Amino acid sequence: MPKVIYIDVDGERHETDVANGLSVMEGAIANGVTGILAICGGSCACSTCHGYIDEAWIELVGPPNEIEESTLELASERRAGSRLTCQIAMRDELDGLVVHVADNDG
Repeated sequence: MPKVIYIDVDGERHETDVANGLSVMEGAIANGVTGILAICGGSCACSTCHGYIDEAWIELVGPPNEIEESTLELASERRAGSRLTCQIAMRDELDGLVVHVADNDG
């Protein structure tokens, strides 16, 4: 099972197993990672699962689609690597993915 390393807003590292097919957001919720609020439940409607893909992983994860791009406009502190974690499906190639949790309370 691939691993995701979440770095929360306090800098705490959470290394978790996330099954293929689940979203990075679902993995965060299932493993108690703070800061991934997921108010819309993963329907790409709220941006409260906003995270920053570590620079080394941006190309492999890929860019957001048009709907995600529109929703990201709601996100605070958007920057390079910003993604909605509900839109990233885990797969073997993402084993070791590093995601920095955005300040989704702000």
